[in-house]
Amino acid sequence: MLSEQTSFSRSRMQAGAPARKFSVLTVNTHKGFTFFNRRFILHELREAVREAAPDIVFLQEVLGEHQLHAQRFDRWPATSHYEFMADSIWGEFAYGRNAVYPHGHHGNALLSKFPILRYDNRDVSVGKQEKRGLLHCVLQPPGMDRPVHAISVHLGLRESHRQQQIDLLCGVLDHEIAEGDPVVIAGDFNDWRLQAHHSLGRVKGLHEVFADAHGLPARTFPARLPWLRLDRIYVRHASAIHPTIMPRKPWSHLSDHAPLAAEIHV
Repeated sequence: MLSEQTSFSRSRMQAGAPARKFSVLTVNTHKGFTFFNRRFILHELREAVREAAPDIVFLQEVLGEHQLHAQRFDRWPATSHYEFMADSIWGEFAYGRNAVYPHGHHGNALLSKFPILRYDNRDVSVGKQEKRGLLHCVLQPPGMDRPVHAISVHLGLRESHRQQQIDLLCGVLDHEIAEGDPVVIAGDFNDWRLQAHHSLGRVKGLHEVFADAHGLPARTFPARLPWLRLDRIYVRHASAIHPTIMPRKPWSHLSDHAPLAAEIHV
């Protein structure tokens, strides 16, 4: 059963026209800093996400709080980073706290223009070194008979950990989502050898939108010269058109991963 675990707002949702298609964007925010943490660029990142104008935003490595950074940086927002990014554009948001440290915490988040009915942050950490989670949100786009399940993913750096995390994700797909409900899974899979991709390919009805369009998942890391295929968008009971790697300008200095976007049809 899904449970509400962290910050979540529905107060600003506006009624809209029936939605049989919607746009998604996935981006690793790198806690609001450039590669190697040289510069704080959360404000620029927010503007770029606004310019892309997706209906649903999947975020990884997003800060919920950092007390030391809040004191050091003049433009540090008064709210969490996911609330700052949502602002008045995405009326609903959910956050799953994964990594907790003395001065704050970070995790996955989801920003949505559609109502979030409920959500659950699933701890899929293996051991104590890397804290990872699956943020599973159930959305209700206007005019749709079935809810949409949106899962923001950030998997571990070790392949043995990723395989266990993929097994947990498959358990969610098999046992916690009604047959026929549309599913979108997006995020940073850290799967450079494509082993997790092959495992997910055996899940009935699940497919990756860039692999469908081009034969393989997109190259997304490092953003300035993408070589590794780390980030993905998977769908089930849905299709995607125009899967897109966001352009180097301005994105290559806003994240160490190239963000991905797609239009989803259900």
